[in-house]
Amino acid sequence: MTADKQNRIIEDGFVCIDGGRITEVGEGSPSESGEAVISRPDCVVIPGLITAHTHLYGILLRGASLNITPPSDFAQVLQRVWWPVDTALTLDDAYASALAASCEMLRTGSTFFADTYSGPKSIENSLDAIRKATEQVGIRSMLAYETTERNSREEADRGLKENARLRKSKGTKAGLTSTMVSVHASFTVSDEVISESAKLATELGVPLTIHTSEGLVDLYHNLERYGERTVERLARLKVLRPKTVLAHCVHVNDSELDLIAKARASVAHNPMSNMLNAVGVAPVPRMLAKGINVGLGNDGWIYDPFENMRCAMTIHRLASGNPSVIGPSEVFRMATIEGARCYGLDSSIGSIEKGKLADLVLLDGSRIATPLDPNSVIGHIVNSFTGHDVATVFVDGRVVVDSGRSTLVDEAEVSRISRKSASGLWKRLSS
Repeated sequence: MTADKQNRIIEDGFVCIDGGRITEVGEGSPSESGEAVISRPDCVVIPGLITAHTHLYGILLRGASLNITPPSDFAQVLQRVWWPVDTALTLDDAYASALAASCEMLRTGSTFFADTYSGPKSIENSLDAIRKATEQVGIRSMLAYETTERNSREEADRGLKENARLRKSKGTKAGLTSTMVSVHASFTVSDEVISESAKLATELGVPLTIHTSEGLVDLYHNLERYGERTVERLARLKVLRPKTVLAHCVHVNDSELDLIAKARASVAHNPMSNMLNAVGVAPVPRMLAKGINVGLGNDGWIYDPFENMRCAMTIHRLASGNPSVIGPSEVFRMATIEGARCYGLDSSIGSIEKGKLADLVLLDGSRIATPLDPNSVIGHIVNSFTGHDVATVFVDGRVVVDSGRSTLVDEAEVSRISRKSASGLWKRLSS
């Protein structure tokens, strides 16, 4: 499965790698030699999967029993769960969560993710802590601190400075870590901060991402204060443009979708998180019909990209009452080339093509119960495979997962570090 413009499916094919890049893709035998030649008849080779939106620190809340009044809407989820968690996070938590979450994503087939971190008491150097962990694991990432005025304007300024600092720093490994500018959501920032964020993204030459109409709180805030829907406000502030990634876009109408399409901005769809928080279903089929580029994210909940692909297909069939409204091919492209396109990276990752970076995933097809051939493979990718079927992962042509295990970090040690961090966080939240 190449995910190239022709959606080529090559049976009995090969991929040749040299210098961290793909030098040849084809059927039969390669015409040239390289550092590595992938030719595994028992495997399906796909591009490294792209996680277009995540929060690595979300892994630390997995399994936690919080002593809170159960929330009845999304605003209360933020107020009672995530904002207290954000406030309790430390730099050690940022590192530990990045280590555990990026290891899990890589092991289940994601080779790139875009992450935004939020921690008002751990802003400065938080992106260095996350970068250290992700580069240890060997995964490709785009990092940002989530700018907000939830507590003060000073907090927003510090967040913007942290984004700029990482972009200008010299410590990243070539090709693994990149940066962007992140705004939490329009209902926690002023027009001025949104404009300054967009200006900074332009100056730094990086993408901009913002949570957009995830819950009704965002839409109602903008209607009440500005007399505009969320996307209308962002359009007025000249935020919509290529390499602007709007996360969620659940409560948007056709007029707003037209604005997104005209600006050639992208949407990061997070169906499993939307279900978890009961915010609604994003109108993704309408987005695709209007030519909007849509990537697939996990929003910091379920990191297995195969589960997210399955949910992205089934949720829209259920919501529309149409079992053909979206199919495996559209979903697979969201998780590969369209996700890369969100961040302007589609010329280097997201598909298996000559000259692109050698980010590849090999899926063990030996346990598939029905025929695995060019006619069935796309259906199997979305309906049959899981992250447990990931056998080998290459990033930059280097094997970073082999036989389903990380080659660069001790997974037992990763769990130890993460459990210790989560235990401390849970105690602080309950005190």
